[in-house]
Amino acid sequence: MSTDTLIECRGLTRRYTKGETVITPLDGLHLDVPRGDFLALMGPSGSGKTTLLNLIAGIDSPSDGSLVIDGLDVATLSRNQLADWRSRHVGYIFQLYNLVPVLTAYENVELPLLLQSLSRSERHRRVSAALERVGIADRHDHFPRQLSGGQEQRVAIARAIVTDPTILVADEPTGDLDKTSAHAVMELLQELNRELGMTIVMVTHDPQTTDHAARTLHLDKGQLVRETRSAGVTGPAVPASEGVSP
Repeated sequence: MSTDTLIECRGLTRRYTKGETVITPLDGLHLDVPRGDFLALMGPSGSGKTTLLNLIAGIDSPSDGSLVIDGLDVATLSRNQLADWRSRHVGYIFQLYNLVPVLTAYENVELPLLLQSLSRSERHRRVSAALERVGIADRHDHFPRQLSGGQEQRVAIARAIVTDPTILVADEPTGDLDKTSAHAVMELLQELNRELGMTIVMVTHDPQTTDHAARTLHLDKGQLVRETRSAGVTGPAVPASEGVSP
């Protein structure tokens, strides 16, 4: 794993009001995430793990503190700037896949590329490479209803990596899968981390999934309370800049 810090949180705080009550799901958090890390976030409901994930993904903005990602303090970006940054730098994997039911696997993966100035042939090359990488190229013309849950999640992962994002974030990526499919998805994420050097930040409630991560941060009441490392899990074999395809 590279010692280059990709994500740097300093005093990161998120608070909001609910009626007359001020809720602080994240409170003055300090965190460094090296480039090429595979980080799992665990904690009870309300511990701040999903809030932290959404801040890193650019879905939400902090109330206080700094969040520097690849040299840019994303906390200073406007809503429009944040949306543009997110489309170029973040791949998001959802628990329930979030595939468009009327689009084929190929078309679902192509969606984020339509926001970029790419030729049709370049989009085809990238989509084909992403589907091949996740092992589902032979299902490219299938609709979500024709796929198993595990296959749907593979399509969702292909969609998340097709833009060659700086960060891959995953919110309970195995939460809707059976044990066998969940293990296969985690093996795939570990492969993306080791072989492509992708930086992954994952929220999970399942202790078994953390075995695939390099380290696990445990949060409680908006604070980091402990860190554990997975035995035998190493960082990526190649630099993150090599991306999804040659």
